[in-house]
Formats: sequence, C-alpha cells, structure tokens
Amino acid sequence: MKLILASNSPRRRQLLTDLGLPYAVRLVDVDEDFPPHLRRAQVAEYLAARKASAYVAGLAPDEVVLTADTIVCLDDDVLNKPADVAEATAMLTRLQGRAHDVFTGVCLRCGDGRETVFSDQTTVHFRPLSPAEIAHYIATARPFDKAGAYGAQDWIGMVGVTRLEGSYFNVMGLPVHRVWAELQALGALPTLQPAHH
Repeated sequence: MKLILASNSPRRRQLLTDLGLPYAVRLVDVDEDFPPHLRRAQVAEYLAARKASAYVAGLAPDEVVLTADTIVCLDDDVLNKPADVAEATAMLTRLQGRAHDVFTGVCLRCGDGRETVFSDQTTVHFRPLSPAEIAHYIATARPFDKAGAYGAQDWIGMVGVTRLEGSYFNVMGLPVHRVWAELQALGALPTLQPAHH
C-alpha cells in the first residue's frame, strides 16, 4: 500500500523517513476547531479523524493516508499553537516548573474504507524557567507552529525538560512505535529486507 502523509510538519516527515517508510505528502486545508465538550486525548483523536475525512474522496484503493494532531494539555486546558509572542510567553510561563501531557492523535484511513484512530500520551516535566530563558527561546526559535509553544527537540527541551514518561517521538509529533504497529495490522508496511553480508 502507498502511504500518504497529510502533514506539513518537517518533524513528522523526518520521523517517517527515519522509519524507512516511503511516502508522498498530500496537503488539504482543514479547519482545526473541535467541540468544546471534548477532553484531552479525545481532542487529538477528533482532529486527526477530521483531517483524514478531507482526504477520503481522493484516495486510491491501494493508498493509506496518515493524519495526526498533537496537543499540549495542562490539566484540562488545551494549549494550541500560540498566535504571537505574548501568547507563547503566557503558555511557557504556565508550563515551566510543572508536568503536562502531550497527546498525539493519529488516523490511518485506507482507500478501501478501513480506518483506525488512536492516540498516545507522554507526560513532560519542565524545570522552573526564568523569564529571560523563556524570552530567549521565543526570540530564537519562533515556536508559533508548535502546540504549547515549544518543541522538545529545541533548545528549550535541552535546558528545560527534566524527564519524560512515554514516547519522546510522540512529543515531537508522531508516536512512531504505534504508527508502525497499526500499519503492520493494516498490511500496509513494506517488506523488511534482511541485511546482506
């Protein structure tokens, strides 16, 4: 089966490349609003499934589209992508010195109609950060395309994240261990080649 990645994220592209999966990128604009009654993992799964539904009409029978949505949750508050410096500063100020949860929802939709939706959770612990550290990070990394206003692979992750419970790759935007297993279950993985000596 041909894998279609429905994401503009360079991190998701890199993770699939590192997995050794051939894929094509196909982008469709999807509104990222969600019903207010949804909580935590439900939000990520809803958004991933909603993105996948935009691709259904254009999928060939031998194609599988992968959509994903990563959200940062502090208690029950969903921290989306910050609109500006003030919002990014407010988010990081709330996150510092605390633990929060990152959920990535994933939808795999096959051209033959099969679909699977799942999510993965990682708890991220931040040490207390100074206002100067937060301001430096926002000025240098411009994290306006990232949920919760940070990337774990960035400078702030190196200096601020003290530990993770769960998958690091999930925080980067794709729980690759789950994606691999679910593609396997759908019969959509390429055959692994033994190493030749």
